[in-house]
Amino acid sequence: MKTIVWFRNDLRLRDNPALFRAAEQGEVIPVFILDTVNNTEHFPGQASQWWLYQSLISLNQSLSGQLVTLAGDPRVLLPQLSAELGAAQVVWNRGYEPWQMLRDSEVKELLLGQGIRCQSFNGCLLWEPWKIHKSDGTPYKVFTPYYRKGCLGAPAPRLPLPQPPTLKLVSGTPSENLHPHLVDEFPWYEGFPGYWNPGESGASQNLELFLHQAANEYRQLRDRPDKLGTSRLSPHIHFGEISANQIWYASMNAGLSTDKDSGLDTFLSELGWREFAHYLLFHFPQLPEENFQAKFDRFTWQFDGDKLAKWKTGRTGIPIVDAGMRQLWQTGYIHNRVRMVVASFLTKNLRMDWRLGANWFWNCLLDGDLAVNSASWQWVAGSGADAAPYFRIFNPVSQGQKFDPDGQFVKQYCPELSGLEAKYIHRPWEAPEQVLADAGVHLGREYPEPIVDLKHSRQQALDAFALLKTPA
Repeated sequence: MKTIVWFRNDLRLRDNPALFRAAEQGEVIPVFILDTVNNTEHFPGQASQWWLYQSLISLNQSLSGQLVTLAGDPRVLLPQLSAELGAAQVVWNRGYEPWQMLRDSEVKELLLGQGIRCQSFNGCLLWEPWKIHKSDGTPYKVFTPYYRKGCLGAPAPRLPLPQPPTLKLVSGTPSENLHPHLVDEFPWYEGFPGYWNPGESGASQNLELFLHQAANEYRQLRDRPDKLGTSRLSPHIHFGEISANQIWYASMNAGLSTDKDSGLDTFLSELGWREFAHYLLFHFPQLPEENFQAKFDRFTWQFDGDKLAKWKTGRTGIPIVDAGMRQLWQTGYIHNRVRMVVASFLTKNLRMDWRLGANWFWNCLLDGDLAVNSASWQWVAGSGADAAPYFRIFNPVSQGQKFDPDGQFVKQYCPELSGLEAKYIHRPWEAPEQVLADAGVHLGREYPEPIVDLKHSRQQALDAFALLKTPA
């Protein structure tokens, strides 16, 4: 039997349930379709497009050059391909974004109407979102009980599958070159290859390196942007070059301490947060566009195009914020602790709508994930599920001093401050003129003055947020 395996965000051979089942049943036609019709609102950002293109090259090599790549509407292309190639079945691993679920149900209906069998699998999440719920049957809205009680109290995630022992690939229709659809000729991602190795092998290497070098100290080092203390697996996970199940069991079997609050426990809970984000999006599909907490519809967001542009380009005059935003631009990645700091600065010190930040991250992040991006921005803004309380406003100076104590992260991405001593690296506006001069820094020239007063803007935000406590 010929089976079309419809690859999506599962660009791997190992632990790929759809591919494994198809290989067991006969010949396999591997197909990737860049959907240019159904997801125009959430089409991958520019950085993610670069990663996707590289990952498809890697997958095609793993499939001996047999991957069929097309662009268009899967609702049209999959029935056509099935008829042209004599495929009796189409299989895929499920997606959980609202537009994906709608499209997939329509694809399934069209294929079944043509007499073609369909089957979908869970190749993305540790726990299906409809299987985890509170005792009253409603979905969780707070992370800790969702993860500790709902997930860890449920049956364990399925064991990862091996690569199919036999893979009978058959030639399909000629592929379409996806380069014009995906990779615009813009220069800012030219440095990405120096930081990343997209593809299944790169994902496996990253996981192995993390488990051997940083996992034990993950709880202590994950907040340090000046240290290599995180897994840097998020783009690999997003594009399915490695599955959450593979990471879960590789981590559990790495000989690490399993105590609560250990590095392993903390790392696995981060996988749990990813699950929670997808869970929220599944149950509350308006998460990317609407405030999870309706009271935030009354919040008085501000808008200043000049300040927004300076935030985007790392020219706010607040070193830890600028270093984070420049890291994002240069590498397609931003350290998780710094993500929270820059998001808090935008939504609270500048009081700009979280959706402005989420849209910029969507375009610039290699791991641009609709569920995680939306849930995380709403969490920092205070409008989301289990959100940081409105009065939690990250102080970028104290955050920098605590988590980048020697200023190494700031110096890496704001080299104009590299001559400044650690005492003032996170607050150069407080440095004596002579200290600045000795470091070759003239505020407003080599490095900008702060675009906002941190203390005053914090109080303004608190006053504005406090209004939400009063009835509408």
